[in-house]
Amino acid sequence: MSTSFRRLLLALLAVTGGAVGGWAYFAPRNWYDTFPGFGHHWLAVLGPFNEHLVKDVGAMYLALAALSAVAALRVENVLAVQLAGLAWLVFSVPHLIYHLQHLDMYTGVDKVMNVVSLSLFVLAGAALLLPGRNKGGDRAPDS
Repeated sequence: MSTSFRRLLLALLAVTGGAVGGWAYFAPRNWYDTFPGFGHHWLAVLGPFNEHLVKDVGAMYLALAALSAVAALRVENVLAVQLAGLAWLVFSVPHLIYHLQHLDMYTGVDKVMNVVSLSLFVLAGAALLLPGRNKGGDRAPDS
């Protein structure tokens, strides 16, 4: 995978994590009631609102965003990139598994959007674990 693609992937994860995390942490009730937005409501069907839990989720997403942003800035550092990928995988795999077991709460389009969006985070984390390559094809040096 090219350095440019890794940087882009990390930047997308940082922006997404920052947006979801900031929304959940700073507007927890709104996030809970309206996530993911665009007229869809994925959280309210899962149980009652818990501000502490929502703010913890927001803080976790902000932490993943920070790690992704630093790795994007240090994309030549294979270890930093792979640690970011591992962190997203450690979160995203159990997150996906949970939602796969609870899809009955959603309508058709929301089921598909849930699985697709959560699977993309698993794929992104896994992609970042792949060995880094320089433009010449050699393994990127660790920094």
